[in-house]
Amino acid sequence: MRRTSARRTISRLHAIRNHFGPSWEAEKSALLGELPRLAVRTAGDARRLHVALCFLRAFPDSKAVHAAATRLLADFDELLEEVHGSLADSGIAGTDIYYAFSYEVAAWLARRFPGVANIDWDECGDTSRLDELLEHLLHQTEADFFDSGRVSTEEWVRLVSDGQPGTDFDWLMSQLGDRRHHSRFWTSLYNAAEIPLRCALADTSLSRTLNEFPWESIRTRSEPMQSRVANAKREITRPVRSLRRLDKREGVALLDVAMASLAVRHRETIHFNYANPDEVWLADVGNGVAIAATGLLPEHRYPLECTMGFLILANGIPIGYGGSSMLFRQANTGINIFDEYRGSEAAWLWVQVMRTFHALSGCTRFIANPYQFGSENTEALKSGAFWFYYRLGYRPVDAGIRKLARSEYSRLTGTKGYLTPVNLLRKLATCDMHLTLPGARQVEYFDESWIETTSLLATRVLNQAGRQSRRKAQDQVAHRLARDLGIRSMDDWSGEERRWFVRLAPIVAATAPAAWPPVDRRETIALMRAKGGRLERDFARRFGRHERFFNTLRKACRREECQDA
Repeated sequence: MRRTSARRTISRLHAIRNHFGPSWEAEKSALLGELPRLAVRTAGDARRLHVALCFLRAFPDSKAVHAAATRLLADFDELLEEVHGSLADSGIAGTDIYYAFSYEVAAWLARRFPGVANIDWDECGDTSRLDELLEHLLHQTEADFFDSGRVSTEEWVRLVSDGQPGTDFDWLMSQLGDRRHHSRFWTSLYNAAEIPLRCALADTSLSRTLNEFPWESIRTRSEPMQSRVANAKREITRPVRSLRRLDKREGVALLDVAMASLAVRHRETIHFNYANPDEVWLADVGNGVAIAATGLLPEHRYPLECTMGFLILANGIPIGYGGSSMLFRQANTGINIFDEYRGSEAAWLWVQVMRTFHALSGCTRFIANPYQFGSENTEALKSGAFWFYYRLGYRPVDAGIRKLARSEYSRLTGTKGYLTPVNLLRKLATCDMHLTLPGARQVEYFDESWIETTSLLATRVLNQAGRQSRRKAQDQVAHRLARDLGIRSMDDWSGEERRWFVRLAPIVAATAPAAWPPVDRRETIALMRAKGGRLERDFARRFGRHERFFNTLRKACRREECQDA
């Protein structure tokens, strides 16, 4: 009887988690009050209960509902004592996850959660690549025994890590942490080894259950969630009430939440792996939701694009993420909502992400690539993601596809029960879609394929330097560009600003700026310094305003394409 009662209670709570209003709040409160007395016995019930509680904590009807959900999640590992069935890789507190993370995530795990991760020797299989890594860590006097065949890789690691703090994995990462020189070499060796890890989540904030960013005041809701946005363009251009840059301590804490939210789901992204803790922006967009946007560390930035990641927070709970690449006055971006929070208000959240990046960079055009709504993406295709973008104001760039979409949308909205066939959705997902804000002009569009063309232009400039040594060629190009721009000294430039001047020099030199008016040359200098500056957001804003550079580079790319045709 108790088993049936628990399942019924959990199923009902899960079913009504995203319904709001006085009657729903009362029922949720009653169900939450029953749960401590019930026994959760199956993995399926545990997963459904966990989803429901996570959702209620992020989107509570009342402070009482939030408090009850939070209490149950805090003690969730105790509810698992009678559970039968596997919860491995669920990310739930008290369980384990298994994955071979990249070096960046592995190093973060060892630093932030010492003692949590172990090398999963049962899944190691061929250890030859791991052996290669270890051979570079050996003292010369240890090599003969390591290579003797008398000891396995696991036994040797256990031997040398015995008595050291933490796990065998912690020992390995501490050795790599001591070798900061030639970091790319060590990173490559680690990644090539593909070391499987087992992480015991216990009651850590690495788990989905307990991962959250400190939140001052909980926002509750009584109105239904917004499944539509009446005028997305108007909402995107509406000023953000609060947009602030976090101090470094807060930035590190936010990035820990972001890294954990992906790692526990077997995901990772350069936007967080290489995030700059000095450039974390937090936008309060209302309804208890905030968009945290993160810039990249200077050494990991891209030459032309300003690439930033974002984490969506609802009352401090991470509910989704993505990234945005801003180029001149346009941004290519996409969104991922975590499974627990599907059925919330994806359209409204997506608009708030675009609103945040518009506020940060001033971009007036948003780009969605075909993969995001179906090309070689079965999940997006079957979900009808094309119409998700279309309803927000995105339109196909190809005239024929745009006409087809307009006709099909009329049929979709005018025929009850009609669904667009998958083969037609596949045809619709064959070109980019753009959302253009008021003031956007077609002449401001920079085709993303031209990023590759600018790379070719840079190669031509370096080749024309006539140096056999590539390093000498790049130094010569940078020296000539500094002269052409009127730079007399870089003594007051930071190291990153000087390095990025050299990196950008071939592309900028391809636009022949020596003949530009002084004001444009000064702006070019400021732009190049901004790429190596503390905040890359400054680069994005300057890039969008530098019309001379944009127009000249655009023409150069078109000329290059005509030569190849």
